[in-house]
Amino acid sequence: MLAGHYATALVAYQKYPKGTLLYFLFASQLQDLLWFAFHYLGLEKTTPNDVFDTTVSNMMVNMLYSHDLVPLIAWLIIIFLIGKFLFKDNKIGLVGTALVLGHFVLDFFSGHPHHIFGVDSGSVGLGNYATNVYQAIAIEAIATVGILWYFFSQERKHGVQRSPKNKASIIGLFVFGILFMLSIATTSFRELFGIPEFDLGFNTSVPTLIFTYVSMMFYLNHFVPKYKLKPKN
Repeated sequence: MLAGHYATALVAYQKYPKGTLLYFLFASQLQDLLWFAFHYLGLEKTTPNDVFDTTVSNMMVNMLYSHDLVPLIAWLIIIFLIGKFLFKDNKIGLVGTALVLGHFVLDFFSGHPHHIFGVDSGSVGLGNYATNVYQAIAIEAIATVGILWYFFSQERKHGVQRSPKNKASIIGLFVFGILFMLSIATTSFRELFGIPEFDLGFNTSVPTLIFTYVSMMFYLNHFVPKYKLKPKN
């Protein structure tokens, strides 16, 4: 899941703005960011290597250290400690852990296969990206719409005013995320557009994913805080 995780961070920031949106965005995608790091450490190699050959359903990676249940305990503790000491507030740390746990729960229904600790230890996820990718994307779309609806309804309730352009900019990013995943659900860009084989050094999967994730984080960090409060009578 991609868009859904970012949506949870918006709600966390709405309830606990002291924690800063970047911290909550980081917490919401911690496992995926760890996956990218472990890929380069040779611990969670990701294929296909070429991003133009990649689809949601054919991407293969054993997310042993970043996503499996046993290592999750360590990531929960670490993100709590970061929030606790960075913001001097236990609540912020706990909200961060809730986002990390929420990532695991959302991935259970819409994500790659996860396990207790290793592929032979039993599955703790439906693995819909591999087995039923369109169902997985539908689940993500429904979850994202629900979370965004709650976020914006709470803003209206508390007198938060956004320009139509700002609101469209926020919603548009999530629409892009869902449509992008649909576009490569089972058909790669190489198949879709007849792209020839080439290697420019930057068309590999993981660097492209890192660029996408970081760009979305900074995009949301730019647009989400741009609001004003309705004057009280």
